[in-house]
Amino acid sequence: MQSPLRLGILGSGKGSNFRAIAEAIDAGKLNAEVRVVISDVETAGILEFARARGLRAEYLAPGRFKTKLEPEAEERLVKLLKEADVDLVVLAGYMRMVKAPLLEAFPRRIINIHPSLLPQFPGLEAWKQALLAGVNETGCTVHYVDSGMDTGEVIAQIAVPVHEGDTPETLHARIQVAEHALYPMVLRQFAAGEREC
Repeated sequence: MQSPLRLGILGSGKGSNFRAIAEAIDAGKLNAEVRVVISDVETAGILEFARARGLRAEYLAPGRFKTKLEPEAEERLVKLLKEADVDLVVLAGYMRMVKAPLLEAFPRRIINIHPSLLPQFPGLEAWKQALLAGVNETGCTVHYVDSGMDTGEVIAQIAVPVHEGDTPETLHARIQVAEHALYPMVLRQFAAGEREC
């Protein structure tokens, strides 16, 4: 049997995608182990959830920028992930742009999930962008992370219909259900050696 895929999870919020990954591991549906969970928000739910599971959970003070880490913080992030000996860096609601130190330390080993069918609707609140655009379908995408905003190579997608009368909240909730299926599925592919990392 292959050794478990070693994951480093980065998140800024409640951590619902991390929960879906953790539940897939618990259920024996994903041969992986979470080595460290790191957040740029000290009070983030993702850290509480990680600590409740007995996992290493680290707060990383981001510094003065809103959309990226200070260079020193990014270097510390790389150090934490390398110390944890992770195979793959998994962004789960991480709200900062990833910069060169991390990209260079983990080439093609950083993935993200985004709530749209990229390249449509990159950036924040993609479900609201979809509603404003009047599309009849959106969804979610797992992609490799590069230096752009949601511009990395697409790995997998699930389409989600937009219903008449959808609000941002109802649409986002349906997209999240799809995300919670898609992310563990993609990680299973990495764990099984079907994708390189």
